[in-house]
Amino acid sequence: MRYLLIYDIPHDGVRTKVADACLDYGLERVQYSAFFGELNKTHQRELWLLIERRVGKHAASVQLYPLDEKSWLARRVMARTEEVV
Repeated sequence: MRYLLIYDIPHDGVRTKVADACLDYGLERVQYSAFFGELNKTHQRELWLLIERRVGKHAASVQLYPLDEKSWLARRVMARTEEVV
């Protein structure tokens, strides 16, 4: 299943550890605090538990959204690498 994981974590060190965990589980960074990718059920649970441990008692908002095939195909993406004049 595809997932979108987004977070708002004020603490720099915790934010870096969460981002590293997402990358370690094969998620792709799509924004500074947003990742997406395929996770099987086991990896989804493992990643969530790892993030919970890394956040600990720090302030954080982490959200994990499953994306079914219909939602994935309906997504809209805009990406520009240069400013349009």
